Formats: sequence, structure tokens, C-alpha cells
Amino acid sequence: MTLPSTLRSPCINICRIDSRSQLCEGCKRTVDEIMAWPNASDDRKRAILAALPTRSVKKSWLPW
Repeated sequence: MTLPSTLRSPCINICRIDSRSQLCEGCKRTVDEIMAWPNASDDRKRAILAALPTRSVKKSWLPW
């Protein structure tokens, strides 16, 4: 039997994927990381969480 994870998702309900960085503007995860989160091991979740502070979504004033 697998115990439920105690690691919370970093989602902050600002769910928009930046077209340049391919990161969520809210939580800074990739689409693959977001999709994998519910079934990821705690070790994988820790690795994702550890990477987030190094990521940034640079907003451009250009609409394209």
C-alpha cells in the first residue's frame, strides 16, 4: 500500500504557460511537471520543488 504524499503542489492558481519559457507563470513548472505531479514520487516532487527558485518567467511588453 502506498501512503499519500505530504508534499503540496506549488500551484497558486495562476495557470498560464509562458510561450517563451514554457513555464507556468504562477508556479514555474513545465507542463510535463504539472501533468506528472499527481503520480510523482515524493523524491521527484522534491526535485521539482528544488528547481523552482532558479526559474523565472520574463514578461515581455511585446504582445508576440
